[in-house]
Amino acid sequence: MKAPAVKAERRRELRARWQRLSDEQRAAGAGRICRRVVEQEFWKQAQTVLLFAPLSDEVNIWPLMETALAEGKTLALPRFDPLKRSYAAAQVTDLQRDLVAGTFGIREPAGTCEEIPLTAIDLALVPGVGFEAHGNRLGRGRGFYDRLLAAIGGIKCGLALDEQIVEVIPTEEQDVRMDVVLTPTQLIERLGLKNV
Repeated sequence: MKAPAVKAERRRELRARWQRLSDEQRAAGAGRICRRVVEQEFWKQAQTVLLFAPLSDEVNIWPLMETALAEGKTLALPRFDPLKRSYAAAQVTDLQRDLVAGTFGIREPAGTCEEIPLTAIDLALVPGVGFEAHGNRLGRGRGFYDRLLAAIGGIKCGLALDEQIVEVIPTEEQDVRMDVVLTPTQLIERLGLKNV
């Protein structure tokens, strides 16, 4: 079976795992992830961070946005440009005022928010349907996020519940690997696995 077909099957499996979790389990896992992120040296050292507005089947990281702003970090979120069919990063300074519904129904910075060069991002926290121990990420299948991540020179950290970690995710040429994957119980680096 070719990689796209295997990925589609893996997405179905992982989405079914997510659906089996209760709201309480998802919330508890997300809370633990948010607490663990701010303890990491890569978070403490980062000045410019790219976060994401979580969808209902992604780790809820809204508290980290407030933390980033309170700590004086430059906070950016992805903003989709329908003409270019690609994402850029744009700065958010006020979570109430600056976010609007974007092309895919995902909250993103308004058009008035200043674009930030992707090369200026020190740390990107990344959503995914699933991840594995070699840093491979399974996204939603459109490739938009991989193109965004490919231009980021800083650390790319995938965030997932433990149930979203699988042994193997098939890869294609355009797929971007994570430097780190953080779950409620694991810190997975490309070189191996640390339970923390």
